[in-house]
Amino acid sequence: MLLLALTGSLSTGKSTVSKLLSQPPYCLPIIDADVLAREVVEPGTSGYRKIVNRFASTTPDLLLPSPAERKGRSLNRAALGRRVFGSTPSRQRDRKVLNSIVHPAVRWAMVRSILYYYIRGHWAVVLDIPLLYDSHLDIFAPVVLMVAASPGVQMSRLRLRDQHLSKEEARDRVASQGSVDEKVARTEARGQGRGYVIWNNGSMEELQQNVDKVIREVERGRKGIWRLIFLVLWPLAIVWGGWEVAKGWWGRWRWQRGLKEKGE
Repeated sequence: MLLLALTGSLSTGKSTVSKLLSQPPYCLPIIDADVLAREVVEPGTSGYRKIVNRFASTTPDLLLPSPAERKGRSLNRAALGRRVFGSTPSRQRDRKVLNSIVHPAVRWAMVRSILYYYIRGHWAVVLDIPLLYDSHLDIFAPVVLMVAASPGVQMSRLRLRDQHLSKEEARDRVASQGSVDEKVARTEARGQGRGYVIWNNGSMEELQQNVDKVIREVERGRKGIWRLIFLVLWPLAIVWGGWEVAKGWWGRWRWQRGLKEKGE
């Protein structure tokens, strides 16, 4: 089974592409990291307890004031977002702490979902991961699909969608997910057949055409008999998966070495 890692940044259109891939003619199963990230911090989970223990004493409105659920009051995501989004050293530090709590739990949830779809015989599954490169999950994905938009389009869409955000708050949220240009460069650096950039600066029709072109290229040589072989000969699937991880690790190492040589 092929793992397609779908990534992007705020308001680039990643969620729209994810929805397109889940519908005909593709009908690919979607494993959404954002959905899993919410599930692993629900009241009663280990992630919930860790976040409350770390942030409650310094964030008075961390928990919603609504009637308590049986396992505890839900997290106030807006308050938590104000605590970790931003470029100040303290906010960057808090964001790292939050990510260290959420990311490992999300990874395990992803593994369980991947095994489920593998057993059901799907030829591919989409891993919808906004912070793909930041969480170092790119090495596990044979193919990365990066949805990109220009900074101006990105900011306009975000402020239209979340009208309660000030211009500064919107800018902080966009900055917290890294540079689109850098993600585009990293995706293209993966090489032919391993990294695809889907530009979304235009209409819905143009986006659909871009998605269809990319998926047709990805499908070439990866469906049919290979799906049956990997399902029946699962040890071969493990070896192939290990080889893909090794290639992903090697690609990331080359990228990081290139940055050091440039002095970045």
